Amino acid sequence: MADTLKKGAFVKAIPEKLANTLEAKASDSRFPSYIFESKGEILDLNDEYALVKFYTPTPSVWLKLDHLELVK
Repeated sequence: MADTLKKGAFVKAIPEKLANTLEAKASDSRFPSYIFESKGEILDLNDEYALVKFYTPTPSVWLKLDHLELVK
């Protein structure tokens, strides 16, 4: 899946893949529902993470590529 993710793509987080991850344990594990229910746009990428802007009044967030899926 990560091979198809690129800048400008619309994505959302996958709850099952994000639960119990290092990222979830490193901060509040109660993620906001909008990262799972609404689409965000990939602004930047590196080897393992994507900077995603959700269209809510919140900052962009880095999420692991394995935790994202494309949204149509």
